[in-house]
Amino acid sequence: MISIIIPPILKTISIKLSQNRAKPILVGGSIRDYFLGLPSKDYDVEVFNIEIDRLIEILSEFGNVNLVGKSFGVLKFSNNGDDYDFSIPRKESKTSSGHRGFDIETNPNLSFKEASNRRDFTINSMGYDILKGELLDPYNGYSDIKNRVIRYVDRDSFIEDSLRVYRGIGFASRFGFKIEVNTQKLFKSMIDRQEFRELSKERVFIEFNKILLKSHKPSVGFELIREFGILKYFPPLQNIIGVPQDSRYHLEGDVWIHTMMSLDAMAIFKEKNLKLLYAILCHDLGKATHTQIQNNKISAIGHEKAGIEPTKEFLYSITNEHKFIDSILPLVEHHLKPSIYFRNGAKNSTIRKLATKVNISELILVAKADFLGRTTEESKSRIYRAGEWLATKSKELEVDKKPLKPILQGRDLIEIGLKPSKEFGVILEQIYQLQLDGVVNNREEALKIINKLDIINKK
Repeated sequence: MISIIIPPILKTISIKLSQNRAKPILVGGSIRDYFLGLPSKDYDVEVFNIEIDRLIEILSEFGNVNLVGKSFGVLKFSNNGDDYDFSIPRKESKTSSGHRGFDIETNPNLSFKEASNRRDFTINSMGYDILKGELLDPYNGYSDIKNRVIRYVDRDSFIEDSLRVYRGIGFASRFGFKIEVNTQKLFKSMIDRQEFRELSKERVFIEFNKILLKSHKPSVGFELIREFGILKYFPPLQNIIGVPQDSRYHLEGDVWIHTMMSLDAMAIFKEKNLKLLYAILCHDLGKATHTQIQNNKISAIGHEKAGIEPTKEFLYSITNEHKFIDSILPLVEHHLKPSIYFRNGAKNSTIRKLATKVNISELILVAKADFLGRTTEESKSRIYRAGEWLATKSKELEVDKKPLKPILQGRDLIEIGLKPSKEFGVILEQIYQLQLDGVVNNREEALKIINKLDIINKK
Protein backbone atom coordinates (compact mmCIF):
# COMPACT_ATOMS: atom_id res chain seq x y z
CA MET A 1 0.00 0.00 0.00
CA ILE A 2 1.25 3.45 -0.88
CA SER A 3 -0.06 6.85 0.12
CA ILE A 4 -0.10 9.40 -2.69
CA ILE A 5 -1.33 12.75 -1.44
CA ILE A 6 -4.22 13.88 -3.62
CA PRO A 7 -6.62 16.84 -3.37
CA PRO A 8 -9.49 16.11 -0.91
CA ILE A 9 -12.08 16.74 -3.62
CA LEU A 10 -10.79 13.74 -5.59
CA LYS A 11 -11.17 11.52 -2.53
CA THR A 12 -14.72 12.80 -2.01
CA ILE A 13 -15.65 12.19 -5.65
CA SER A 14 -14.03 8.74 -5.54
CA ILE A 15 -16.22 7.73 -2.61
CA LYS A 16 -19.31 8.86 -4.51
CA LEU A 17 -18.18 6.96 -7.60
CA SER A 18 -17.58 3.77 -5.62
CA GLN A 19 -21.12 4.02 -4.25
CA ASN A 20 -22.20 3.81 -7.88
CA ARG A 21 -20.03 0.72 -8.40
CA ALA A 22 -17.48 2.67 -10.41
CA LYS A 23 -13.73 2.34 -9.88
CA PRO A 24 -11.66 5.57 -9.97
CA ILE A 25 -7.96 5.13 -10.72
CA LEU A 26 -5.38 7.90 -10.65
CA VAL A 27 -3.24 7.57 -13.79
CA GLY A 28 -0.49 9.40 -15.67
CA GLY A 29 2.50 11.46 -14.67
CA SER A 30 1.44 12.20 -11.09
CA ILE A 31 2.22 8.61 -10.06
CA ARG A 32 5.55 8.64 -11.86
CA ASP A 33 6.43 11.97 -10.24
CA TYR A 34 5.46 10.58 -6.81
CA PHE A 35 8.08 7.86 -7.08
CA LEU A 36 10.62 10.33 -8.45
CA GLY A 37 10.02 12.67 -5.52
CA LEU A 38 8.83 15.44 -7.84
CA PRO A 39 5.90 17.80 -7.22
CA SER A 40 2.88 17.29 -9.44
CA LYS A 41 -0.09 19.54 -10.11
CA ASP A 42 -1.73 17.45 -12.83
CA TYR A 43 -4.22 14.83 -11.69
CA ASP A 44 -5.84 12.50 -14.22
CA VAL A 45 -8.49 10.05 -13.06
CA GLU A 46 -9.62 7.14 -15.21
CA VAL A 47 -13.01 5.80 -14.12
CA PHE A 48 -13.91 2.19 -14.80
CA ASN A 49 -17.34 0.50 -14.77
CA ILE A 50 -19.41 3.62 -15.44
CA GLU A 51 -20.99 5.22 -18.50
CA ILE A 52 -19.86 8.73 -19.35
CA ASP A 53 -23.29 10.33 -18.92
CA ARG A 54 -23.54 9.02 -15.37
CA LEU A 55 -20.00 10.20 -14.69
CA ILE A 56 -21.02 13.69 -15.87
CA GLU A 57 -23.99 13.66 -13.49
CA ILE A 58 -21.83 12.77 -10.50
CA LEU A 59 -19.06 15.26 -11.29
CA SER A 60 -21.66 18.01 -11.75
CA GLU A 61 -22.61 17.62 -8.09
CA PHE A 62 -19.13 18.84 -7.08
CA GLY A 63 -18.15 21.41 -9.68
CA ASN A 64 -18.22 22.41 -13.33
CA VAL A 65 -17.81 19.89 -16.15
CA ASN A 66 -16.48 20.87 -19.57
CA LEU A 67 -17.88 18.55 -22.24
CA VAL A 68 -15.58 19.52 -25.11
CA GLY A 69 -13.76 16.17 -25.01
CA LYS A 70 -16.82 14.03 -24.32
CA SER A 71 -16.66 12.26 -27.71
CA PHE A 72 -13.16 11.07 -26.76
CA GLY A 73 -14.24 9.97 -23.30
CA VAL A 74 -12.45 12.87 -21.59
CA LEU A 75 -13.99 15.42 -19.24
CA LYS A 76 -12.45 18.58 -17.79
CA PHE A 77 -13.62 19.07 -14.22
CA SER A 78 -13.20 22.32 -12.26
CA ASN A 79 -13.56 22.82 -8.51
CA ASN A 80 -12.65 26.03 -6.66
CA GLY A 81 -10.37 27.15 -9.48
CA ASP A 82 -8.52 23.84 -9.79
CA ASP A 83 -8.81 21.67 -12.90
CA TYR A 84 -8.74 17.88 -13.18
CA ASP A 85 -9.13 15.40 -16.01
CA PHE A 86 -11.60 12.53 -15.74
CA SER A 87 -11.83 9.94 -18.47
CA ILE A 88 -13.45 6.66 -19.46
CA PRO A 89 -11.05 3.81 -20.39
CA ARG A 90 -10.48 3.73 -24.13
CA LYS A 91 -8.61 2.07 -26.95
CA GLU A 92 -7.03 3.95 -29.84
CA SER A 93 -6.31 2.72 -33.35
CA LYS A 94 -4.52 4.56 -36.14
CA THR A 95 -6.75 5.39 -39.12
CA SER A 96 -4.83 8.13 -40.95
CA SER A 97 -1.66 10.21 -40.73
CA GLY A 98 -1.21 12.98 -38.18
CA HIS A 99 -1.87 13.14 -34.45
CA ARG A 100 -5.61 13.47 -35.03
CA GLY A 101 -5.83 10.39 -37.23
CA PHE A 102 -6.99 8.03 -34.48
CA ASP A 103 -10.20 6.10 -33.97
CA ILE A 104 -11.05 6.23 -30.27
CA GLU A 105 -13.36 3.66 -28.71
CA THR A 106 -14.40 4.14 -25.09
CA ASN A 107 -15.11 1.03 -23.07
CA PRO A 108 -15.77 1.36 -19.32
CA ASN A 109 -15.48 -2.42 -18.91
CA LEU A 110 -11.84 -2.68 -19.93
CA SER A 111 -9.40 -4.03 -17.38
CA PHE A 112 -6.75 -1.62 -16.14
CA LYS A 113 -4.08 -3.60 -18.00
CA GLU A 114 -6.02 -3.35 -21.27
CA ALA A 115 -6.61 0.38 -20.80
CA SER A 116 -2.99 1.19 -19.94
CA ASN A 117 -1.70 -0.72 -22.95
CA ARG A 118 -2.08 2.47 -25.01
CA ARG A 119 0.37 4.38 -22.76
CA ASP A 120 3.73 5.33 -24.26
CA PHE A 121 6.23 4.23 -21.62
CA THR A 122 6.07 1.88 -18.65
CA ILE A 123 6.86 4.72 -16.25
CA ASN A 124 3.64 6.37 -17.37
CA SER A 125 1.51 3.19 -17.36
CA MET A 126 0.96 2.83 -13.61
CA GLY A 127 -2.31 3.45 -11.79
CA TYR A 128 -3.25 4.21 -8.21
CA ASP A 129 -6.45 2.91 -6.68
CA ILE A 130 -7.52 6.04 -4.83
CA LEU A 131 -9.73 4.28 -2.27
CA LYS A 132 -7.58 1.21 -1.62
CA GLY A 133 -4.23 2.99 -1.80
CA GLU A 134 -2.89 0.27 -4.06
CA LEU A 135 -0.45 0.57 -6.95
CA LEU A 136 -1.56 -0.98 -10.23
CA ASP A 137 1.50 -1.80 -12.29
CA PRO A 138 0.87 -4.36 -15.06
CA TYR A 139 3.91 -3.31 -17.11
CA ASN A 140 6.49 -2.98 -14.31
CA GLY A 141 6.78 0.77 -14.46
CA TYR A 142 7.91 0.98 -10.83
CA SER A 143 10.81 -1.38 -11.55
CA ASP A 144 11.86 0.75 -14.53
CA ILE A 145 11.75 3.88 -12.37
CA LYS A 146 14.00 2.20 -9.79
CA ASN A 147 16.37 1.10 -12.55
CA ARG A 148 16.10 4.50 -14.27
CA VAL A 149 14.98 3.06 -17.60
CA ILE A 150 12.78 4.35 -20.43
CA ARG A 151 10.91 1.42 -22.03
CA TYR A 152 7.93 1.35 -24.37
CA VAL A 153 4.75 -0.44 -23.28
CA ASP A 154 3.45 -1.92 -26.53
CA ARG A 155 5.29 -1.81 -29.84
CA ASP A 156 2.22 -1.72 -32.08
CA SER A 157 0.53 1.14 -30.24
CA PHE A 158 3.78 3.02 -29.69
CA ILE A 159 4.64 3.40 -33.38
CA GLU A 160 1.25 4.98 -34.09
CA ASP A 161 2.49 8.36 -32.81
CA SER A 162 6.00 9.37 -33.85
CA LEU A 163 6.06 12.21 -31.33
CA ARG A 164 6.69 9.55 -28.68
CA VAL A 165 10.31 9.45 -29.83
CA TYR A 166 10.73 13.06 -28.72
CA ARG A 167 8.82 12.35 -25.51
CA GLY A 168 11.12 9.45 -24.67
CA ILE A 169 14.19 11.58 -25.29
CA GLY A 170 12.65 14.29 -23.14
CA PHE A 171 12.02 11.93 -20.23
CA ALA A 172 15.58 10.61 -20.47
CA SER A 173 16.91 14.15 -20.40
CA ARG A 174 14.66 15.39 -17.59
CA PHE A 175 15.05 12.39 -15.28
CA GLY A 176 18.56 11.21 -16.14
CA PHE A 177 17.22 7.83 -17.33
CA LYS A 178 18.70 5.48 -19.94
CA ILE A 179 16.67 4.39 -22.94
CA GLU A 180 16.35 0.60 -23.02
CA VAL A 181 18.02 -1.15 -25.98
CA ASN A 182 14.87 -2.37 -27.76
CA THR A 183 13.28 1.02 -27.26
CA GLN A 184 16.34 2.62 -28.84
CA LYS A 185 15.97 0.30 -31.84
CA LEU A 186 12.30 1.19 -32.13
CA PHE A 187 13.14 4.92 -32.01
CA LYS A 188 15.67 4.51 -34.82
CA SER A 189 13.21 2.59 -36.96
CA MET A 190 10.64 5.36 -36.59
CA ILE A 191 12.88 8.35 -37.32
CA ASP A 192 13.00 7.80 -41.08
CA ARG A 193 9.27 7.21 -41.42
CA GLN A 194 7.24 9.75 -43.35
CA GLU A 195 5.03 10.39 -40.34
CA PHE A 196 8.05 11.40 -38.27
CA ARG A 197 9.04 13.87 -40.97
CA GLU A 198 5.54 15.29 -41.01
CA LEU A 199 5.10 15.83 -37.27
CA SER A 200 3.53 19.24 -36.70
CA LYS A 201 6.08 21.84 -35.71
CA GLU A 202 3.87 22.94 -32.81
CA ARG A 203 4.04 19.50 -31.18
CA VAL A 204 7.80 19.25 -31.69
CA PHE A 205 8.24 22.77 -30.26
CA ILE A 206 6.44 21.72 -27.07
CA GLU A 207 8.80 18.75 -26.61
CA PHE A 208 11.88 20.92 -27.27
CA ASN A 209 10.60 23.39 -24.69
CA LYS A 210 10.21 20.64 -22.09
CA ILE A 211 13.78 19.50 -22.67
CA LEU A 212 15.06 23.04 -22.28
CA LEU A 213 12.96 24.07 -19.30
CA LYS A 214 12.68 20.86 -17.31
CA SER A 215 16.11 19.28 -17.74
CA HIS A 216 18.93 19.97 -15.33
CA LYS A 217 21.23 19.37 -18.30
CA PRO A 218 19.37 20.02 -21.58
CA SER A 219 22.46 18.86 -23.46
CA VAL A 220 21.49 15.29 -22.58
CA GLY A 221 18.33 15.64 -24.65
CA PHE A 222 20.06 17.29 -27.58
CA GLU A 223 22.87 14.74 -27.54
CA LEU A 224 20.24 12.00 -27.81
CA ILE A 225 18.61 13.90 -30.67
CA ARG A 226 22.03 13.92 -32.33
CA GLU A 227 22.78 10.25 -31.57
CA PHE A 228 19.46 9.08 -32.99
CA GLY A 229 20.08 11.01 -36.21
CA ILE A 230 17.26 13.51 -35.75
CA LEU A 231 19.50 16.52 -36.36
CA LYS A 232 19.27 15.88 -40.10
CA TYR A 233 15.85 17.49 -39.86
CA PHE A 234 17.44 20.59 -38.31
CA PRO A 235 20.41 21.46 -40.58
CA PRO A 236 21.47 24.68 -38.75
CA LEU A 237 22.16 22.59 -35.64
CA GLN A 238 23.72 19.68 -37.49
CA ASN A 239 26.04 22.01 -39.40
CA ILE A 240 27.95 23.09 -36.28
CA ILE A 241 29.03 19.54 -35.47
CA GLY A 242 32.74 19.19 -36.14
CA VAL A 243 33.32 22.89 -36.78
CA PRO A 244 36.71 23.65 -35.15
CA GLN A 245 37.45 26.53 -32.77
CA ASP A 246 40.52 28.42 -31.62
CA SER A 247 41.97 26.40 -28.74
CA ARG A 248 43.07 29.60 -27.01
CA TYR A 249 39.43 30.28 -26.22
CA HIS A 250 37.82 26.88 -26.72
CA LEU A 251 39.75 23.99 -25.24
CA GLU A 252 36.50 22.02 -24.93
CA GLY A 253 36.27 21.12 -28.63
CA ASP A 254 34.09 21.94 -31.63
CA VAL A 255 31.17 24.35 -31.85
CA TRP A 256 28.60 21.66 -31.01
CA ILE A 257 30.39 20.70 -27.79
CA HIS A 258 30.73 24.35 -26.80
CA THR A 259 27.05 24.98 -27.54
CA MET A 260 25.98 22.03 -25.38
CA MET A 261 28.16 23.24 -22.50
CA SER A 262 26.78 26.76 -22.85
CA LEU A 263 23.23 25.40 -22.90
CA ASP A 264 23.81 23.57 -19.62
CA ALA A 265 25.36 26.71 -18.15
CA MET A 266 22.25 28.69 -19.06
CA ALA A 267 20.02 26.02 -17.52
CA ILE A 268 21.53 26.41 -14.05
CA PHE A 269 20.81 30.12 -13.82
CA LYS A 270 18.27 31.03 -11.14
CA GLU A 271 15.29 31.58 -13.40
CA LYS A 272 14.96 29.54 -16.57
CA ASN A 273 13.93 31.64 -19.54
CA LEU A 274 12.90 29.89 -22.75
CA LYS A 275 13.96 32.81 -24.94
CA LEU A 276 17.46 32.86 -23.46
CA LEU A 277 17.80 29.08 -23.73
CA TYR A 278 17.00 29.21 -27.43
CA ALA A 279 19.32 32.18 -27.84
CA ILE A 280 22.28 30.27 -26.40
CA LEU A 281 21.36 27.18 -28.42
CA CYS A 282 21.58 29.32 -31.58
CA HIS A 283 24.30 31.80 -30.62
CA ASP A 284 27.10 30.22 -32.68
CA LEU A 285 25.16 28.85 -35.66
CA GLY A 286 26.94 31.42 -37.83
CA LYS A 287 30.27 29.65 -37.26
CA ALA A 288 29.19 26.92 -39.67
CA THR A 289 29.69 29.33 -42.58
CA HIS A 290 32.17 31.84 -41.15
CA THR A 291 34.88 29.67 -39.65
CA GLN A 292 38.22 29.94 -41.47
CA ILE A 293 41.61 28.32 -40.99
CA GLN A 294 44.58 30.36 -42.21
CA ASN A 295 48.17 29.76 -41.21
CA ASN A 296 46.97 27.20 -38.67
CA LYS A 297 44.84 29.85 -37.00
CA ILE A 298 41.11 29.40 -36.62
CA SER A 299 38.77 32.39 -36.71
CA ALA A 300 35.05 33.02 -37.17
CA ILE A 301 34.92 36.75 -37.82
CA GLY A 302 31.39 38.00 -38.35
CA HIS A 303 29.72 34.80 -37.18
CA GLU A 304 27.41 36.71 -34.83
CA LYS A 305 25.53 38.50 -37.61
CA ALA A 306 25.86 35.49 -39.91
CA GLY A 307 23.99 33.51 -37.25
CA ILE A 308 20.75 35.40 -37.80
CA GLU A 309 19.62 33.50 -40.91
CA PRO A 310 20.34 29.96 -39.62
CA THR A 311 18.68 30.93 -36.33
CA LYS A 312 15.55 31.95 -38.22
CA GLU A 313 15.71 28.79 -40.32
CA PHE A 314 15.92 26.57 -37.24
CA LEU A 315 13.32 28.39 -35.15
CA TYR A 316 10.81 28.63 -37.99
CA SER A 317 11.16 24.88 -38.46
CA ILE A 318 9.67 24.37 -34.99
CA THR A 319 7.37 27.37 -34.44
CA ASN A 320 5.56 30.19 -36.18
CA GLU A 321 5.72 32.50 -33.16
CA HIS A 322 7.16 35.49 -35.01
CA LYS A 323 7.51 37.81 -32.02
CA PHE A 324 9.28 35.12 -30.03
CA ILE A 325 11.75 34.49 -32.85
CA ASP A 326 12.32 38.21 -33.40
CA SER A 327 13.16 38.63 -29.71
CA ILE A 328 15.92 36.02 -29.98
CA LEU A 329 17.71 37.39 -33.05
CA PRO A 330 19.30 40.47 -31.34
CA LEU A 331 20.68 38.23 -28.59
CA VAL A 332 22.40 36.10 -31.23
CA GLU A 333 23.67 39.06 -33.23
CA HIS A 334 25.16 40.89 -30.24
CA HIS A 335 26.27 38.03 -27.98
CA LEU A 336 29.95 39.05 -28.18
CA LYS A 337 29.32 42.70 -27.34
CA PRO A 338 29.70 42.44 -23.53
CA SER A 339 33.19 40.95 -23.86
CA ILE A 340 34.23 43.29 -26.69
CA TYR A 341 32.96 46.39 -24.91
CA PHE A 342 34.68 45.40 -21.67
CA ARG A 343 37.96 44.73 -23.44
CA ASN A 344 37.81 48.04 -25.33
CA GLY A 345 36.38 50.16 -22.51
CA ALA A 346 33.28 51.16 -24.44
CA LYS A 347 31.96 54.70 -24.07
CA ASN A 348 28.67 55.48 -22.37
CA SER A 349 27.20 56.46 -25.72
CA THR A 350 28.09 53.05 -27.15
CA ILE A 351 26.31 51.29 -24.28
CA ARG A 352 23.27 53.52 -24.64
CA LYS A 353 23.09 52.69 -28.36
CA LEU A 354 23.41 48.97 -27.63
CA ALA A 355 20.33 49.21 -25.40
CA THR A 356 18.30 50.38 -28.42
CA LYS A 357 19.07 47.09 -30.15
CA VAL A 358 18.87 44.49 -27.39
CA ASN A 359 17.88 44.05 -23.75
CA ILE A 360 21.27 44.38 -22.04
CA SER A 361 20.35 42.37 -18.93
CA GLU A 362 19.27 39.45 -21.11
CA LEU A 363 22.32 39.84 -23.33
CA ILE A 364 24.64 39.60 -20.34
CA LEU A 365 23.09 36.25 -19.36
CA VAL A 366 23.56 34.88 -22.88
CA ALA A 367 27.15 36.14 -22.97
CA LYS A 368 27.82 34.66 -19.52
CA ALA A 369 26.52 31.25 -20.58
CA ASP A 370 28.76 31.51 -23.67
CA PHE A 371 31.69 32.31 -21.36
CA LEU A 372 30.93 29.44 -18.98
CA GLY A 373 30.53 26.91 -21.79
CA ARG A 374 34.29 26.49 -22.07
CA THR A 375 37.14 24.79 -20.26
CA THR A 376 39.64 27.64 -20.10
CA GLU A 377 41.06 28.58 -16.71
CA GLU A 378 39.24 31.90 -16.86
CA SER A 379 35.91 30.19 -17.50
CA LYS A 380 36.51 27.69 -14.71
CA SER A 381 36.68 30.62 -12.28
CA ARG A 382 33.00 31.25 -13.17
CA ILE A 383 33.60 34.98 -12.78
CA TYR A 384 32.47 36.78 -15.91
CA ARG A 385 34.08 40.17 -15.39
CA ALA A 386 32.80 41.59 -18.66
CA GLY A 387 29.24 40.85 -17.63
CA GLU A 388 29.69 42.37 -14.19
CA TRP A 389 31.20 45.49 -15.73
CA LEU A 390 28.45 45.93 -18.30
CA ALA A 391 25.74 45.27 -15.72
CA THR A 392 27.10 48.03 -13.51
CA LYS A 393 27.55 50.50 -16.37
CA SER A 394 24.14 49.86 -17.92
CA LYS A 395 22.39 50.29 -14.55
CA GLU A 396 24.22 53.57 -13.96
CA LEU A 397 23.04 54.75 -17.37
CA GLU A 398 19.54 53.39 -16.70
CA VAL A 399 19.52 51.27 -19.84
CA ASP A 400 20.00 47.80 -18.36
CA LYS A 401 16.46 46.64 -19.12
CA LYS A 402 15.23 49.09 -21.74
CA PRO A 403 16.60 51.85 -23.98
CA LEU A 404 16.85 55.47 -22.90
CA LYS A 405 13.48 57.21 -23.02
CA PRO A 406 13.45 60.04 -25.61
CA ILE A 407 13.53 63.48 -24.02
CA LEU A 408 11.43 65.04 -26.77
CA GLN A 409 8.22 63.93 -28.44
CA GLY A 410 6.13 65.39 -31.23
CA ARG A 411 4.02 67.48 -28.86
CA ASP A 412 7.17 69.28 -27.71
CA LEU A 413 7.84 70.43 -31.26
CA ILE A 414 4.26 71.65 -31.60
CA GLU A 415 4.62 73.63 -28.36
CA ILE A 416 7.51 75.63 -29.82
CA GLY A 417 5.51 76.54 -32.91
CA LEU A 418 6.43 73.87 -35.45
CA LYS A 419 3.65 72.45 -37.60
CA PRO A 420 3.29 68.66 -37.77
CA SER A 421 5.09 67.34 -40.85
CA LYS A 422 7.04 64.39 -42.16
CA GLU A 423 10.20 66.07 -40.87
CA PHE A 424 9.07 65.54 -37.26
CA GLY A 425 10.49 62.05 -37.27
CA VAL A 426 13.83 63.25 -38.61
CA ILE A 427 14.09 66.01 -36.00
CA LEU A 428 13.19 63.70 -33.12
CA GLU A 429 15.65 61.07 -34.33
CA GLN A 430 18.50 63.61 -34.51
CA ILE A 431 17.75 64.83 -30.98
CA TYR A 432 17.57 61.24 -29.74
CA GLN A 433 20.96 60.43 -31.25
CA LEU A 434 22.41 63.48 -29.48
CA GLN A 435 20.79 62.21 -26.29
CA LEU A 436 22.43 58.79 -26.75
CA ASP A 437 25.76 60.53 -27.36
CA GLY A 438 25.38 62.45 -24.09
CA VAL A 439 25.27 65.83 -25.82
CA VAL A 440 21.66 66.43 -24.80
CA ASN A 441 20.65 65.54 -21.25
CA ASN A 442 17.32 67.29 -20.66
CA ARG A 443 14.37 68.88 -22.41
CA GLU A 444 15.71 72.42 -22.17
CA GLU A 445 19.01 71.51 -23.83
CA ALA A 446 17.13 69.66 -26.54
CA LEU A 447 14.87 72.62 -27.33
CA LYS A 448 17.84 75.01 -27.49
CA ILE A 449 19.63 72.87 -29.98
CA ILE A 450 16.64 72.36 -32.27
CA ASN A 451 17.09 75.72 -34.01
CA LYS A 452 20.63 74.78 -34.95
CA LEU A 453 19.51 71.73 -36.92
CA ASP A 454 19.78 72.03 -40.70
CA ILE A 455 16.28 70.77 -41.24
CA ILE A 456 14.88 73.69 -39.22
CA ASN A 457 17.10 76.36 -40.78
CA LYS A 458 15.97 75.38 -44.28
CA LYS A 459 12.35 76.26 -43.53
